[in-house]
Amino acid sequence: MNRSLLFKLGAIALLMLVLLIPLLMINGIIVDRQHTRDAVLEDIARSSSYSQRLTGPVMVVPYRKTVREWKLNEKLNKRYEVTREERGRLYFLPDRFELDGKVQTELRARGIYQARLFHADNRISGHFEVPAQMGITEDFADYRFEPGFLAVGISDIRGIENALKLELGSQRLDFEPGSQVDWLGEGVHAVLPEPDSKKPYVVEFAFDLRLQGTEQLQVVPVGKTSQVSLASNWPHPSFVGNFLPAQRDVTGQGFSATWQTSFFSTNLEQALQSCLDGQGCKDFTNRSFGVNFIDPVDQYLKSDRAIKYALLFIALTFAGFFLFEVLKSLAVHPVQYALVGFALAFFYLLLLSLSEHIGFAMAYLISASACVLLIGFYVCHVLRSIGHGLGFSAGLAALYGLLYGLLSAEDYALLMGSLLLFGLLGTVMVLTRKLDWYGVGRRKPEPLQFDLEAVQ
Repeated sequence: MNRSLLFKLGAIALLMLVLLIPLLMINGIIVDRQHTRDAVLEDIARSSSYSQRLTGPVMVVPYRKTVREWKLNEKLNKRYEVTREERGRLYFLPDRFELDGKVQTELRARGIYQARLFHADNRISGHFEVPAQMGITEDFADYRFEPGFLAVGISDIRGIENALKLELGSQRLDFEPGSQVDWLGEGVHAVLPEPDSKKPYVVEFAFDLRLQGTEQLQVVPVGKTSQVSLASNWPHPSFVGNFLPAQRDVTGQGFSATWQTSFFSTNLEQALQSCLDGQGCKDFTNRSFGVNFIDPVDQYLKSDRAIKYALLFIALTFAGFFLFEVLKSLAVHPVQYALVGFALAFFYLLLLSLSEHIGFAMAYLISASACVLLIGFYVCHVLRSIGHGLGFSAGLAALYGLLYGLLSAEDYALLMGSLLLFGLLGTVMVLTRKLDWYGVGRRKPEPLQFDLEAVQ
């Protein structure tokens, strides 16, 4: 291979390394804008309400127990009884827990940034089955029970949007602030009527909870059998937590999902006992599930993914440029390669800045069209042919279209990228199958001219 070709390939490789500098700078801008957006979203959530986790209801029954101890008076050699009072609580999880929620989302804007809030109208119902003597089998006469209460843990009580009323049959009881249970965190509680604790009884409960939050709604399935149904107008749900929905339906207009669990799958009774024994309650409160109300791929993530393909995109464009050069015996200066490369790099800055205002799809269309038109106009003069320039522009537009497909296809990006590269390699091999690479860059020998007068 001649020196001219080696020099040209070396110059192209060096130019691609130089183009990494503006690409890295643009990538830094993307990261900075992402951090600024996250800070604004955090500020919006701080002034409204954060993600919400609903835990409960849990039935709590405080008690006082008389504890009797016998001690020995060594001087009199007599035993005497000492009594003291201990305070404690009994905790009961519902035998049946149901939640039916209707969720609507809305956008809150601050400057050019937007946060997605949700409003969940929840109907919560179920029942507790309390055993006779509160399940106490020894020294029941030593217990004195105080009025029990229903405690509901709500991670951010600022999101409560209605006056909570606990429905116990025909009774309507007011909820009061505070869950009164440390490991439930913030929340509310409602004092229950005092029952006959010697007999088993059932507590049927229901209440409506209107809850506002940002990004995420999670529910801890506290019942021996739990069923949670959520429906929303958000078309891009991301189901999170320890359990996936048993049934779900996602359309362009929204989604509906139903979860069903039991104590066999959640093991919440053991987790609650570990919590009460002082081993930590994280295992109890973290056994939750729910849904994220956030964009799965926002403009910053798409821009970040796009710039990861930038070097490959530039290499493919330069390869097309180089093919025109060798197949059509044209001479393209490295400076002309550089100008085309900087135009390709500028595409990503245009894409980022426009996507913050008009959406990613429209920003991509405008940025790609501008770059294709600019490069096409320039290449028509570089290749000295309108036809060649239009052909190059058409190929560049196709590359932009394929790149958009890669960015939009989350699950099939690797497959599409592999097929794209294989197809481009095959195209290059077909176009250059008869090319004499040893002859590339060599000057064709000039035909000999004879001086007829000298010969004569």
